[in-house]
Amino acid sequence: MAIPASTANWHWKSKAVTPWARSWFESELPTVIVTTTENITIGISSVTDVEGDVELGMRKSKLITIFDVRLVLKWSATHPDGTNAGGSLTIPEVSHEVVVDGLTDYAFDWSLDKSSPSEAGPSARALLALAKTHLPPRLKSKFEDFPKILLETHGKDLVASPSQSGTATPSAASTATTLPLPAVVDATTSSSVPEPTKVLKKLVNSSTVRVEAQFMVSGDDLFGFLTDEARIPSWSRAPAKSSPVEGAAFSLFGGGVVGNTYCWKLKSPTWPNDHEGTLTATLDQQSDSTKLVMELSGVPKGQEDEIERNLTGY
Repeated sequence: MAIPASTANWHWKSKAVTPWARSWFESELPTVIVTTTENITIGISSVTDVEGDVELGMRKSKLITIFDVRLVLKWSATHPDGTNAGGSLTIPEVSHEVVVDGLTDYAFDWSLDKSSPSEAGPSARALLALAKTHLPPRLKSKFEDFPKILLETHGKDLVASPSQSGTATPSAASTATTLPLPAVVDATTSSSVPEPTKVLKKLVNSSTVRVEAQFMVSGDDLFGFLTDEARIPSWSRAPAKSSPVEGAAFSLFGGGVVGNTYCWKLKSPTWPNDHEGTLTATLDQQSDSTKLVMELSGVPKGQEDEIERNLTGY
């Protein structure tokens, strides 16, 4: 049986995207052009070589960019008086460690073409000096965009979801939405949907279990994945009844988890009869992901580890 989407997102997966990355560098870097106050035009004319590997990985519901490439570029500069200069620019390492983590600095290795006397003269060397000043900051800005665009373009291929809408980018403002949700348990063979269960006041020695995970989707999409009964079967692999309305009855995993919104009951021999817990899920939308925190109160003592495993699988 297929595992739930969120469980799949928890395990390591990767996707090789080196050909796409090569095309991106070849098309984006030649757009780096600078015009100085003296009307001197300096820019990257072409990308002649891209060596290395680019991957996108996922571990514990977190997308990770993995890249380390060596770039060889052609630069050129033109002075209004007609003086031209150009040459090669080699950047030995454009990697996650340099671009994202900032563990080491960029290295720029420059050369000047000397195929004609004018290109070997003082004016050409002056243009080279200007290129060294103006081009690196623009190139660094492009490199900083690269992992973001990589995630936006290919992240959806690693995030297990019922639709491609899960790739929406959350807004920069951080907002939190609280909703009650059921936790994962083994499904029983029953497919009937019980009526809402009244909360009984029977005392059970209990505790609270809390788990959290990070998802590279918007808060709205994650809310829909967890509450829309038409989308729930894509990760639960079983019929579901669900409505994000207080008091509404729900049934997940073929009746393995039942109750009504705000009240949760596990159909298991180890769960006391007529006892219900309360599961609260908080969706905290951040700049590039949504943090999901689930807290289940009323867990009978001795069942914390089992329930935590089920919530994590959920």
